[in-house]
Amino acid sequence: MGKGRMPDGAAPPAAGGALIGPNALLQLIPVLDRVGGPDLRARIFARAGVFEIPGRDGGLIPEGPVARVHQELRRELPDMAPMLAWEAGKRTGDYILINRIPRGAQALLKALPAWAAAPLLARAVAKHAWTFAGSGRFSVVSMRPLVFELADNPVVRGEHADHPLCHWHAAVFERLFTRLVDPRLRCAETACCAMGAPACRFELTRAPARAR
Repeated sequence: MGKGRMPDGAAPPAAGGALIGPNALLQLIPVLDRVGGPDLRARIFARAGVFEIPGRDGGLIPEGPVARVHQELRRELPDMAPMLAWEAGKRTGDYILINRIPRGAQALLKALPAWAAAPLLARAVAKHAWTFAGSGRFSVVSMRPLVFELADNPVVRGEHADHPLCHWHAAVFERLFTRLVDPRLRCAETACCAMGAPACRFELTRAPARAR
């Protein structure tokens, strides 16, 4: 999921603060442009204090501006924000599949039974968690069922809500695991730091088969 290597769940050090993968920001751009055009996107980014768009190949970026854009999206478009963040998360997952996971590794995961492929992909996600966790602390809580936790999630840090907010993260996880492990897997955030939980908790479960 990334070119560099860091300890599991750890954000790379930076003089200006923790870093996060640029796709947490970049994949929102086409989604916002499609919904409201460049003016909507420019307004949300400006209110978040983001006036320069990072390059796609420019490496990791400070997590602060990314968090502010996601938070401003939720303030500006509270009803649409979950759907838009989910779409951006799916796009991020697709970017990872195209650019970050070798074809051979993808073929191997797809050839394995789901019970064997899921732990392998979960460990890869944990190894490169800093690309989406920033200064948060990511952990794989359980393999069966597959459960992830992200403590002190910077994308919702300081927010308060009565429902989970991390649709972007959930969509990234669901996209990767449905493409590489089992197309019936669904990811749901069952606890969120914004709700007062100690960590954002993501559970991947298999959707029931449709009746024929």
